[in-house]
Amino acid sequence: MKAVFFDADGTLCNIRTGVPESAAAAVSQLMKNGHLAFLCTGRCRALVTPDLLALGLDGILAACGTYIEYRGKVLLNHEVSLAAARESVGILRRNGMVPVLEGAEYMYYDREEYTNSVDWFAGLITQLLGERQKPIAGNEYNLHINKISAKKLPSSDPERACRELAQYFEPIRHVGSFEGRTIELVPNGFSKGIGVEAVCRAFGVPIQDAVVFGDSNNDVSMFEHCGFGVAMGNAAPKIQEMADYVTAPMEEDGIARALIHLGLI
Repeated sequence: MKAVFFDADGTLCNIRTGVPESAAAAVSQLMKNGHLAFLCTGRCRALVTPDLLALGLDGILAACGTYIEYRGKVLLNHEVSLAAARESVGILRRNGMVPVLEGAEYMYYDREEYTNSVDWFAGLITQLLGERQKPIAGNEYNLHINKISAKKLPSSDPERACRELAQYFEPIRHVGSFEGRTIELVPNGFSKGIGVEAVCRAFGVPIQDAVVFGDSNNDVSMFEHCGFGVAMGNAAPKIQEMADYVTAPMEEDGIARALIHLGLI
């Protein structure tokens, strides 16, 4: 039995068009063949959308390993302290950055601050979240978050912000059109890779039997900790360099092709 971990955006799904039919069918067959399948995403649990839930995966590792769920049961929900969350918002804004706070139940951001001019998909995220989106304003003393996405503007000083936040967070710097303006701030001591290791220990799966699929820089830790890493054809250069196998892009049946290549379906 293998434990297979799939990143979401750019790997298992497209935020606009959802999960390709070939990927959904391949993951279903993977589980029928007796393997464990997990979503392992930088998205917070609040942004795990119905198309991903419909896959019926065994579990969800969200917000870069700070939240873990297995068959509907929450195993871990590590929240940033309220004091740290509030201080982080102030630091980011003083350094010209837009804070997007990510939690298991809600995402918090001010819509007049986080707009499509910051990220082309900001409005789409708001639409997908619905009632799971809350403003920071008015909720300053009721922030339940797992991590932060800090959005860069032309006037930003991201390096200074990261230095000031180092006591709380490890930064992940992204490239590419989807996440290129984002620095993910993950609580110190957590990562996707650490989450993968924890799940494998919990279910008695040797780490060499962990297979991970990814495309972006927040997948680096998964590739460092797993037994076998699959990079999507559209993956960031660093991920492709680390991979044991590079499959086709997501839109070209990359998930199905890789699982067939590995003999898992």
